[in-house]
Amino acid sequence: MMTASRKLSSFRLPPFPTVGEIIKLYNLRAEKQLSQNFLLDLRLTDKIVRQAGCLRDAHVCEVGPGPGGLTRSILNSGAKDVLVVEKDTRFIPGLKLLSEAAPGRLRIVHGDILSYRMDRGFPETISKPWEGDPPNLHLIGNLPFSVSTPLIIKWLESMANRTGPFVFGRTRLTLTFQKEVAERLTASTGSKQRSRLSIMAQYLCTVHNCFTIPGRAFVPKPKVDVGVVHFTPLVQPQIQHPFKLVEKVIRNVFQFRRKHCYKGVEKLFPEASRVKLTQEMLQSADVDPTLRPTELTIPQFRALADAYAHLCTHEPSLFNYEYRVELQMKPLTRQRNKPEDTYIMDELTKAK
Repeated sequence: MMTASRKLSSFRLPPFPTVGEIIKLYNLRAEKQLSQNFLLDLRLTDKIVRQAGCLRDAHVCEVGPGPGGLTRSILNSGAKDVLVVEKDTRFIPGLKLLSEAAPGRLRIVHGDILSYRMDRGFPETISKPWEGDPPNLHLIGNLPFSVSTPLIIKWLESMANRTGPFVFGRTRLTLTFQKEVAERLTASTGSKQRSRLSIMAQYLCTVHNCFTIPGRAFVPKPKVDVGVVHFTPLVQPQIQHPFKLVEKVIRNVFQFRRKHCYKGVEKLFPEASRVKLTQEMLQSADVDPTLRPTELTIPQFRALADAYAHLCTHEPSLFNYEYRVELQMKPLTRQRNKPEDTYIMDELTKAK
């Protein structure tokens, strides 16, 4: 029987130029406008890959492989099928060299991950029932800062709808973010970092902030450190409503994150019915209007979503109402402490 070290060595790539040599060979530079930062230390890329769990014989989609540092670690971990999606043409030749070193194990897609149909990238045979164990499919990426937040929101929506990489089941994600974003994703109730992103991620997933990589480990060195975050979709989301409805409630509540939560709730409704419906929604949800958004628990957001969904059932046009659209149509001059705000607070206080 082979020892563990011999099994591991069997996956190692043959002698091959280092990531640094690839960068020099193809004269690659990280583009500042694309917020690219290379991670050249293979000990760190190995550490990121270990957070994904056992990748032996796994299918992996890597997002934005760049010069291929993380790709090497994924291949060396024993993954049998690695699909990399890279938008930047400059990195394709180096990735092709990697593909030649790992015949039949590395596929390259030259495209944008925001539009790539990942549900078509892997065989249906790897699918697992949503209620069962996660499939042997992993989504891994050292994400450019400029796309990390839009990407995770896109994937959370796909998760809620069981589309994209989640047609195969509860696909796990291991991704890098700016340290501040990583802290927001995992922030607990009452934390200063608690945000819209915290609720969106945590109502759908188990989210774990794995470790922090110092900025000096990257080339060029970013101004911030980087957090590695692991996501495992929940069998049952903590809020049972369509993603867009949940997102709208959370987004509105957090648009005034330092004020009382009723300030955000009232912006869900047209001005003509704002006072009445705000009072009705908060009463139905049994949520204290003077709590700050950061103080609300996920069960309280669930109650708010339930109450809002109930109102939308009786008046479907409410769901299409957007306060910001209405605001753009009004004059720019705004008064602070408007009589309407005072009246709403008085009514809510009476109701409590």
